[in-house]
Amino acid sequence: MKLHELRVHASADNLPREDQLAWKMAALAAEDVPVEDAVAEMAINRIIDNAAVAIASVNRAAPSCARAQALAHPRKGGAAVFGAGAHVRVDCEWAAWANGTAVRELDFHDTFLAADYAHPGDNIPPVLAVAQQTGRDGKALLSGVVTGYEIQIDLVKSICLHAHKIDHIAHLGPSAAAGIGTLLGLPAETTYQAIQQALHVTTTTRQSRKGEISSWKAFAPAHAGKLAIEAVDRAMRGEGAPSPIYEGEDGPVAWMLDGKDAVYHVPLPEPGEPRRAILDSFTKAHSAEYQSQALIDLAFRMRKKVPDLDAIERIVIHTSHHTHYVIGTGANDPQKMDPNASRETLDHSIMYIFAVALQDGVWHHVRSYAPERARRPDTVRLWHSIGTTEDAAWTERYHQTDPAKLAFGGRVEIVMKDGSVIADELALADAHSAGARPFARADYIAKFETLTEGLITASESRRFLELVQDLPALDARRVAEINVALDAAALSDGPKEGIF
Repeated sequence: MKLHELRVHASADNLPREDQLAWKMAALAAEDVPVEDAVAEMAINRIIDNAAVAIASVNRAAPSCARAQALAHPRKGGAAVFGAGAHVRVDCEWAAWANGTAVRELDFHDTFLAADYAHPGDNIPPVLAVAQQTGRDGKALLSGVVTGYEIQIDLVKSICLHAHKIDHIAHLGPSAAAGIGTLLGLPAETTYQAIQQALHVTTTTRQSRKGEISSWKAFAPAHAGKLAIEAVDRAMRGEGAPSPIYEGEDGPVAWMLDGKDAVYHVPLPEPGEPRRAILDSFTKAHSAEYQSQALIDLAFRMRKKVPDLDAIERIVIHTSHHTHYVIGTGANDPQKMDPNASRETLDHSIMYIFAVALQDGVWHHVRSYAPERARRPDTVRLWHSIGTTEDAAWTERYHQTDPAKLAFGGRVEIVMKDGSVIADELALADAHSAGARPFARADYIAKFETLTEGLITASESRRFLELVQDLPALDARRVAEINVALDAAALSDGPKEGIF
């Protein structure tokens, strides 16, 4: 890997294109580098994971709305829509919109956390949709997905967005554009313009993850993927973009991030170096914000040590800055303590999550968030006794570059009414690659089968799993079949009223 220095330049500097970050990412996307076997295996795992969580959410409100909008844009030879049959094809940007929303709805697919945070599996819907519409084979699809992961994770390792209240999709727009560039074999010049356009239109604020969190949290990555497809299309037609987008004196770094004196060092693979960033990402065993994963596992473990949950006086979670301020009491969001809060808000409340996990000893993507579950008086009492505090040691471990020291969990102290204290800590979720029970192919398949049970037929499940596990050998016809269909009668029609 090579570190590329990123700083703001005055327009008068006429910064050479080859010194611009967008060009360096485009050059990476344009290079034909073989995909290593371990990387290909993980990409397949993540396609399975995406499909699992998408089908589990497919009839919920946000995915149903997105699908209804997508189905209003039919296209012969277009892309497939999760849940719909093989005969249904729509414009690829609308398939990316519908499928990306379904993937993100349950907050249950993969994650990467570093200087910023991301769900790099969000690159898959736009890259797959374009592959299906343009007739690309499995090898091209695989390369495009790997590029998308590489770019997004490298940006997340080096450029913090959330400190400036910019949403993490600002890294997804450029990465999806780069992944599509690789998929299509575009020259660096074209992908360079697309990356710049994609960044320019996907810099949005973090209010989507603050206060009363709405369904836009699910739509936001799909929006970035859709805009990335449109940016690539414009660039392929010869259109340019604001340039230099990262280094420009009126660009997002200068005015939305660290300002005109900012200096970032972005790691990117050297020419010819394999793209391995996808191996640094990790999936979820529980449907909730990633910082809660280890703490859910810890709650399961600690409940065995608590003789009487009703005898708990208070609980203190000592954790990282990010966990405390984003999903903890440091956010100062009263909605995180509200029994009538939306599911989207509850899955960003570690106080609620820890209380339910401690009481139930299991976590379910539907039942754990049910309104009647959130309003249970004993749960509300326990929930409201929980607070978080930032611990400098956990913050330092959260930002470690050494995998052996990395941590996304915390230390929990349960103070009983008799004054006794039960304490324990967990650094990494059990499913993390360095956790107690790392996810492997069998776990991804089991997650898929569990989440799709009762929604799709056994034959459809087998068809999809057998197909996608042969990804590198698929021809364009079989890539077009990468989708999971419900029985037509089981698929929600979605809202009827709209413009389209």
